[in-house]
Amino acid sequence: MTAALSAGRRDMDWVGVCIIAWVTALGGGTVRNILFNHYPMSWVEHPEYLVITAAAAILAAIIARLMTKMKTLFLYLDALGLVVFTIIGCQIAEQIDLPWLIILLSGMITGCAGGVLRDVLCNEVPLLFRKEVYASASIVTGACYLSLEHLGAPNSATIVIACIIGLALRLLSIRYNWQMPKFVYREEWH
Repeated sequence: MTAALSAGRRDMDWVGVCIIAWVTALGGGTVRNILFNHYPMSWVEHPEYLVITAAAAILAAIIARLMTKMKTLFLYLDALGLVVFTIIGCQIAEQIDLPWLIILLSGMITGCAGGVLRDVLCNEVPLLFRKEVYASASIVTGACYLSLEHLGAPNSATIVIACIIGLALRLLSIRYNWQMPKFVYREEWH
């Protein structure tokens, strides 16, 4: 739904709205699968994901004026999606027996790459590359998940605790406007 709003700010037609929504919702997993040569894509196995995503995007376009009043709800839902997709990305990398650092990055790619693709296609500097505590929340989620797993915690507890910690970090960063340090360099070369 946030993708539909980004597409709307760029005056896209309904096809553009759907494509931006698909890229946002399914792009992280697609990038991960391409990088790890892991097929088939989830949206190929389950084409209903395309229908659901397009329907949500078109609904968002229709009720866009109401959605601005629900900005906080969408930020919370986005934060929840970030941590859930991070865990899914970690699990898929584990299934294909990748090293722990790659598992951690797989989680971050799955959670964050769709938003990066959306922003690039909408000609914006990706949120991930600005000062938001976003990728960091994804990395913390993945690190908690892997650490708890390593300590032998039950799988369901591992998932729930990692999600709660990552979600808390993201929501607290939104609430208190926590930001990552940014690199600023403006000297000209002669």
